[in-house]
Parts: sequence; C-alpha cells; structure tokens
Amino acid sequence: MTRHAKPTRMLRPLNKRQWMKIAAVVAAAGLLGTAGLVSRSFYHADDVKPISTITSFSATDSAASRSATRGAINSADKNTTFVTVKINGDSRVVLGEKANMTTVKDVLETGDITLDPDDAVSPSLKSKVTEATVVTINRADADVETNDTEIAFNEVRKETSSLPKGQEKVETEGQKGIMETTSLVKRAGDKVVSSNVFASWVKKAPVDKVILVGTGSTESPSTSSSSSADLGTTVPAGEVQSWAHQYLLDNGYSEADFTAANYIINHESGWSPTATNPTSGAYGLGQAYPGSKMASFGADWQTNYKTQFKWFISYCEQRYGGIVAAYNYWIAHNNY
Repeated sequence: MTRHAKPTRMLRPLNKRQWMKIAAVVAAAGLLGTAGLVSRSFYHADDVKPISTITSFSATDSAASRSATRGAINSADKNTTFVTVKINGDSRVVLGEKANMTTVKDVLETGDITLDPDDAVSPSLKSKVTEATVVTINRADADVETNDTEIAFNEVRKETSSLPKGQEKVETEGQKGIMETTSLVKRAGDKVVSSNVFASWVKKAPVDKVILVGTGSTESPSTSSSSSADLGTTVPAGEVQSWAHQYLLDNGYSEADFTAANYIINHESGWSPTATNPTSGAYGLGQAYPGSKMASFGADWQTNYKTQFKWFISYCEQRYGGIVAAYNYWIAHNNY
C-alpha cells in the first residue's frame, strides 16, 4: 500500500528528469489552485483568479492536509501519473497509478467522470495519454451551480479539576461548518433534467462545542487547568460518526481516539466520503493519496465510509503509531 510522505525525511538527490516532472506538477497545481476546492469530480472556472500557492491537499480550504511541494514530490513517484481534464472550460487534475491510466477512457474512470451521451470528448477515448495530455469535454446545455450546506459541530466534554465536582462550564461555543457542493445541472425551462455533483468540499470546518466538567473538590477547587493531553469525550453527530464511534469502541479504542479521529476528519473532509482534492486526487474521509490505495480495504472504497474509515485507522497506526498520535501531529503541523 502506497504511503503518504513521512513528516520528516531526507530526500535522495533527484535527477534532471525528476526535477522537471516536479516542476510540471507544481506548475499545474499553481494553475488549478483556487479559493474554491474540491470533490469527487471537481472543476474550477477559468475566470476565477488562481492563488499563488497551493496550501492544502485536504478538502478543507483553511486547514491544509498536504503541501504543494509534498504533492509535487509524491507525483514524481515512478508509479504515479496525472492528466488534466477540462469540462466546459473548468479544470481538474486526475491522479492515479500509471498502469491504470494509459488511455483517455482510463483517466475518466480513475477520476470518476461520467460522460453524457451528447458529450464531445477530445482526444478520443482510446487515445493514449501522457502527463502533457489535456482531455477536453464539451457538455451542451449544462450550467455549473453551487450551494452551501451546514456541517454539524460536535459536543466535546472534558474533565477538569479546576472546577468543583459536578459543575460544568462552556469553554468554547460550537460553530457549524460549511460544505460547498458544485453540480453540473441541465434544465428544460424551469425543470431540472439532470444534476451531477462533481464537487463537495469543506469551505469552513466546524468548531466543536467544548464543555468543561468539574472533578475537583467543592471545598477547595484546584487552580490548575485541564491537561492538554485530555482530548475529552466527543458526542457523535450523525450516522457516519455514530458508526465510527461504536466501531472504535468495539475494537479496543478509546473515547480519546474517536475525538482525535473526529477532529482530523472534520478538517480533512467534513466526513464526506466523496471529498476530493482537485490538484492531487486525495480522496475520501481521511484524504487518501491517491484514493485508490483504500482498495486494499474494500472494492467499494469510493463510496463506503466504513471501508474508508478502516483505512484511515490503519494509516494512522502505521504512519504515526495511533490515532491520537496522528492528531498530535495534525495540531502541530496543520496536516497529517
């Protein structure tokens, strides 16, 4: 299973061809990075002014998952390739294994891009592709429409000896996050004929409501604050989180592990199993890079949050030694 880049490592010297490849990826990323990122088949309009650098390989705009440099180096791996796809002038980069992306048809399948019967594709589906290839799709009578939906915040309860036993205090008020969804919509008059979601990204990560729960003596409460190592107990919000919470507890993990997992995933994908980064191909709950590495946990990795969450746990354990350790790294580096 391909692994994410390590947080601290010395890179061996790269040859001229590798450096040229990295430069190409950085250039592509620079053209594609905008304030509005991501989802399963994400595109951004050519008339949107690009930002100067890519700061995120997650589906969250303000909480980065992987740096542009990291993505460029990973993309220079001998087993990985990328191809640019444009639909009605809007672009994304499809990242995948070289062996699985040799033709235009392969690229569209890897990027989960579904063609309509009347779509005009250039070059043809059987055409061979390279990293210089730009696949163009013209879709008639389709408009790009964007809407925002709320992401629920969680309630986190933290014990502290600084409050008398039984007393509670709100330390941080909760704030809902925002998930931006972009769809390609066809209409006949006022009637929607078809609507295909190709982007769903965390525009704003939710902020947990933190409640301090007193454990100190009612006669002489301690003045010390709660330990920063105490992650508290997070109340799951929604079906996906409830399943993940119970799965962890059933498999010997702690409440702190769920709190850590919830924080990371809320910032990476907002718990959306179809969240995708347009410049790297990072995909799913934990933003696997590329998403296909989750196939080792199930053939349904593109849509099944259970499969994705199991991969996420494995990645945290193999890469950091545990979910809480991955959380600590995320807090320190704003990525993992």
